[in-house]
Amino acid sequence: MSLAQVHYSSAAPGDEGTAGRFTAVGPGVSGALLAEIEPLVRYELPGGVPDRPSDAELRSLPQAFGYFVLSDGSRLVARSAPVRDVGGAGSGVRFHAHAVHVPVGVPLPGDRLPVEAWRSPHWVAVTPGGAIPDPLALPPGPAAVSEGLDDFAVSRGPWLAAVLADLRRASDAEAAGGQPVVLVERQCADVARWLGLASVTLPRESAERLTFTTYTRRPEGSASRVMGVLPEDAAAARAAGLRVHECAGPSPAGGGTGDAWAATAARVWRSRSPELFGEARELPGEPFAAGPLAVTALCAGVELGPDERAAAAGWAADRPYALDAKRTGQLVEALTSPGIDDRTGPEFDSVGLLFGALEGRCPASVTAPLAAMLVTEAVRGGNGSLELPRRDAFSGPEGAEVAARLGPEILTELADTAGSRSVARTVQLLRVARLLGVDGRDSLPGVVNRLAPALLAEAAAHEGSPGFAPALLELLDEQFEVRTALLGALDRIAPEDPGAVAGFLERVTLPFTGTQALPHLRMCAEVPEAMATLGGDRAAMWHRVLRAAGLSPFAEPLVLRTAVGLVWEDRAPTVEEARLLLDAATSDAHRAAGTWARLVDAALGASAAGTSAAGTPTAGTSAAGTDEAAGLAHDLLRGFPEEIGGRERAGLLLLVLVRELRTGAPEPGWAERVRTLCARAEPVEPALRERAYAALVERLLAPDRPGAELYGFVHGEDAELIAAYDRAARTETVRARLRTQPAYAADCFTVWTAHPHAGRAWPPVAAALLDEVLRPAVRGMPAESVAEVEETVGRTGSSGRADAFRDWNRSSALGRLGRRIAGRVRRG
Repeated sequence: MSLAQVHYSSAAPGDEGTAGRFTAVGPGVSGALLAEIEPLVRYELPGGVPDRPSDAELRSLPQAFGYFVLSDGSRLVARSAPVRDVGGAGSGVRFHAHAVHVPVGVPLPGDRLPVEAWRSPHWVAVTPGGAIPDPLALPPGPAAVSEGLDDFAVSRGPWLAAVLADLRRASDAEAAGGQPVVLVERQCADVARWLGLASVTLPRESAERLTFTTYTRRPEGSASRVMGVLPEDAAAARAAGLRVHECAGPSPAGGGTGDAWAATAARVWRSRSPELFGEARELPGEPFAAGPLAVTALCAGVELGPDERAAAAGWAADRPYALDAKRTGQLVEALTSPGIDDRTGPEFDSVGLLFGALEGRCPASVTAPLAAMLVTEAVRGGNGSLELPRRDAFSGPEGAEVAARLGPEILTELADTAGSRSVARTVQLLRVARLLGVDGRDSLPGVVNRLAPALLAEAAAHEGSPGFAPALLELLDEQFEVRTALLGALDRIAPEDPGAVAGFLERVTLPFTGTQALPHLRMCAEVPEAMATLGGDRAAMWHRVLRAAGLSPFAEPLVLRTAVGLVWEDRAPTVEEARLLLDAATSDAHRAAGTWARLVDAALGASAAGTSAAGTPTAGTSAAGTDEAAGLAHDLLRGFPEEIGGRERAGLLLLVLVRELRTGAPEPGWAERVRTLCARAEPVEPALRERAYAALVERLLAPDRPGAELYGFVHGEDAELIAAYDRAARTETVRARLRTQPAYAADCFTVWTAHPHAGRAWPPVAAALLDEVLRPAVRGMPAESVAEVEETVGRTGSSGRADAFRDWNRSSALGRLGRRIAGRVRRG
């Protein structure tokens, strides 16, 4: 079928007001299409062209060869070329456009791609004779488009992958409104060669969607997906936001494109093997998936990068039956080549998947190199995420060779105690050692003793399940001796840090349901369920966790330490809980477990919540709790006389003394003992100090206190203790007793006046108590009660003491009388 021809010439010099005209139009091309075609075929000379160029200069000017899709779906293949204007008086430059209109559904002659018409000799630079010539056939070009493309591809190696990646995106059916690609070349023929590369590399349907022009001065206004520009127009294209590749300048800096398909295609071109594109299209997969092309290239001996090799291995792993035995062997040989030194983690992961897919489907001689490569990487590369092959993959001579090569390295690293080795690394080495049959029994105890604490440390450093968990569980499932040794090591660690072990077991479910006793691990594993069931009932949790051990504290005292650490963690038990712990085992068991220290903390930390701001206990609150703490302290002092010393011993003795001050008859010298024990117990718990002072001053304010104790207190010069006495004497309890008990008031008068020269702390406090506490109480008494106070002071002291009381009381009365008289005088 003939295709309609269109010819267009620019205006001649002197034709003002017109850009050009159609000089010949074949049948079937409507006026509407001509209006659409005209801007597509216009040509603009490059900058700096002389008015009268020489023949050589004219031939060097660029030609615009383009392929366009018109609004009605038809297509246009056109060439616009500069020509000399020989008419008139000058010899300037005009241009002539020759185009072929291709209707919808009609192929080009020979069913060729548009770019293949680039070298056709039938493009003309003049309009054929006659006004409108008959339709002309477009003969096929003289050579295939691939001629010379190998050399061009090699010459454009630095840009090849990036340009092919952008040409692929430009050919996408969904990218019609996407970002065009601009190729900067000094010769428009080189832009056509880029399009020739695309026509061979891309699938045919993608290449047919790739509209283009090999030369334009205004890429920002072009409707083509690919445009060629000269170097002087590159800046304008970049300013317009287009994808620009300056292939006429220095090689681009930076890494790859991130497009494995484009990188593979570039390597195929550089290896001068374009026939591989057709072979790759015969394999299953998406049109631009890197896997089929990478597999084809590797099987043909083309060297690829790590991303492309990973794509090949991944594709073959997903389709283990897509390749015949020959090509499978070629692929394995290429992937395991000893000359490759840039393998990456993702590549090894893909090779591991390929090994898993081929194992059992191919002879061991085919898969053995893959297995050897994987275990070699596991040992020398430190890739802890590899999926290791099964043990039977090394049953043949290949396994013996790998074991002889890697075995000494594995044992040396496992025995190294100086380096810092991660859990994943240790687990991987142990698994590989078993795969290769390496005997590491001698080093196993040391390895496990270092691995156990590392497990806890790494797990605690991250939220959720640690990354090494799957490999660790596989190791324990594979190797009974490692499982036994590691669980035993963790069980030995648990009493020292039960919280860390319990937290680890919440994240990693270890298999310890066998015959090993493992009492501490079982207790740690019981905690989450116990907490969920029993909540804050720590006593019930204690019993449940202890039962989970399966051993009595009498038989294994360390279960006490583990249970206490799990239930109370870093807190001290209450006095009631400490009593429960003390009664649960003998003092020898607590001594062996070291839990006696927790019991001491419980006694010393007993709260004095019932102590008032004045330092005296409020009714019915903490007195009973203090007595319980004192009882616990007494039993601890008796049960652990050698273990408890220093400030803890002084604190416990102080607790016992507080109880004796409240309820019994302490041995003489108790006032001094309170001060001494507080000093020895420093830093004493504030609640305990407050309770001790409150008990002491309460006893000193009692009428039956020994005079020697009072004397020692007054002359002790302990300002803090005297201040506590002052606060207690001012409480409402003491004031009420003074108002209602004349004998008590007489006793306080005697005490508060008996030591006027007892240092510096006591006299001002005693004087203030006389004036501010006792005087208001006596003032409110009836006359007979005041007389009783006076009589009691004289009977228990001396006549001089009674006279002193009368003078003290009279001065108070006279003071009141004087104030009344002064008030009357002022009113008069």
